[in-house]
Amino acid sequence: MEQQQSSFKEKERTDLREPRRFKVIIYNDDFTTMEFVVKILTTVFYKSTAEAEALMMQVHKSQSAVVGIYTYDIAQSKVQKATRMARSEGFPLRLTVAPEEE
Repeated sequence: MEQQQSSFKEKERTDLREPRRFKVIIYNDDFTTMEFVVKILTTVFYKSTAEAEALMMQVHKSQSAVVGIYTYDIAQSKVQKATRMARSEGFPLRLTVAPEEE
């Protein structure tokens, strides 16, 4: 049996990099309750109660806080889930995704 020569050349990729990271930012508003913000931080972002309460107070005092750094898809998914939860409860809670500074 003859062996056929493949017309495809295998290319070795050597420029592999870590995926870009994105921060999720939560913003303060006058309507979303502190308890609901803690609930979002514990259920969507898996923060401990103590960490969630500290972040909630940071948002309250500074108008915003970074709640986590993720790959783009995960950051977007978490923002969408938190926003859906907020809207279903009638809260205008706002979260955004922004590239992490390097």
